[in-house]
Amino acid sequence: MERRATFRTPLLPWLLVLPQLLIIFVFFYWPTGEAFVWAFTLEQPWGGGRQWVGWQNFFEIFSSEHYWHSVRISIVYALGTSALAIGIALLLALFVDREVTGSRHWRIALIWPYAIAAPAIGMIFRFVFDPRAGMFSLLNQMSPGLWNPTLNGTHAMLMLILAGAWQLVAYNFVFFLAGLQSIPRGLTEAAAMDGAGPLRRMRDIQVPLLAPTFFFLLVINLTDSFTNSFGLVHIMTDGGPARSTDLMVFKIYSDGFKGLDYSGAAAQSIILMILVVALTFIQFRFVERKMHYR
Repeated sequence: MERRATFRTPLLPWLLVLPQLLIIFVFFYWPTGEAFVWAFTLEQPWGGGRQWVGWQNFFEIFSSEHYWHSVRISIVYALGTSALAIGIALLLALFVDREVTGSRHWRIALIWPYAIAAPAIGMIFRFVFDPRAGMFSLLNQMSPGLWNPTLNGTHAMLMLILAGAWQLVAYNFVFFLAGLQSIPRGLTEAAAMDGAGPLRRMRDIQVPLLAPTFFFLLVINLTDSFTNSFGLVHIMTDGGPARSTDLMVFKIYSDGFKGLDYSGAAAQSIILMILVVALTFIQFRFVERKMHYR
């Protein structure tokens, strides 16, 4: 029998959800509406009115080589970070699920990094990858100039990808471990009785059954890489060197707050929002479908 909550007055449930509705309106819908208005107008840097320009801001963005460069490196960062984070998290979850000695302690230790804020991670990795004082300075001692993310764009992007992947590993690990624990033990035990070793059971049973979790995390990681990389970029590279790490989300900040191009930054934020909505649609339309195995 289905139980439903009942209220004495129809006003009470609205009063209960009113604080949440206010938070959503003030911090999401209102800024989003302002961004839509600014994207189709020309905002003065220091106030003084606005001028309707229609699609001009979008035309300027799509004709800008700097913007397409930002799109390309954002895709590289998102794919690299997602692939590395998912691969490492899956490997760690497979080993922890083996119930070896100390596996419970490893579970707690591998979850903790997700609680660290992105700016703190950026500061830590900036010191670790510092070519003069960090651990990677040993490379320059063996071969001067071998590692220098402050001057080499490839090194800077690699540093960002490693930091971003490290941030997402803990999140992915939780889902992969939960997926592995939901697999009936009878399947793996039957395979073990048939002579399949641990690697064979991982490859033929556990990993294929994790396909829904894998595709879900792929969409989540791509979305997070496009939207939540600002803290890392701002602390570690500030978009440099020579715009080699000027990701889409950081370019919105630099154009809006440094270049005072509020309208252009608003238009870029709308494009990024559409990209996130598209990834979310793909997740609900295709990834959330039930998968059947024969």
